[in-house]
Amino acid sequence: MFLVGLTGGIASGKSTVSSQLRELGCPVIDADVVARKVVEPHSPAYRLVVQHFGQEVLLENGEIDRQKLGNIIFSSPEKRRLLNSITHPEIHRAMLKQILLYFIRGYRYVILDVPLLFETRRLTRFLNHTVVVYCDPATQLARLMHRDGLSQEEAEQRIAAQMPLNEKRGLASHVIENSSSREDTHRQVLKLHTKLEDSMEFLFVRAIAVAAVAGLGGLFMYTVRLLAS
Repeated sequence: MFLVGLTGGIASGKSTVSSQLRELGCPVIDADVVARKVVEPHSPAYRLVVQHFGQEVLLENGEIDRQKLGNIIFSSPEKRRLLNSITHPEIHRAMLKQILLYFIRGYRYVILDVPLLFETRRLTRFLNHTVVVYCDPATQLARLMHRDGLSQEEAEQRIAAQMPLNEKRGLASHVIENSSSREDTHRQVLKLHTKLEDSMEFLFVRAIAVAAVAGLGGLFMYTVRLLAS
């Protein structure tokens, strides 16, 4: 099994591509979903977030107000780094558990849906492929304004706070062009899925895992014989 990183920019259509991959039977681990779970009430990350950001970031039911917390870190790079230092280790541990489960179940590859894949670069060294969902700047701006009900100035500020899509596109091994129709995007996703499914890279990774397990087993038996002699 090998790992494929999926990323994009705000309103570029990453969620659409992720959904289409799921429809094709691909296992997808969504970092945003994991991120919400690791800060559920009474979790270690939750307690640290409340400790550093205060009770004002909580909803009435005790859950973290993601919008309010987002507004805080959006305007403060220092606080954004603090939040990332709290949540990222927990997110990576939770994702690793899911990856191991998919490996045991025999999947050829797993998609890691990570919005800040190239910004943090913590996961890129483990990935065999990286995929960027791209759309042209005018389309991205229009989609964001329509989706979130933002003014042009507000939307431009949100986009400017991220790594430019053009830069991400240059770092990726595959690009899904999502400026056109949903059907056109789906054709590209299907082509990518076929290419990844036909790849033999998963055999190399599985062979290493089998060799490691066999090596541990041999070491265990050798130790038993030494103790018995």
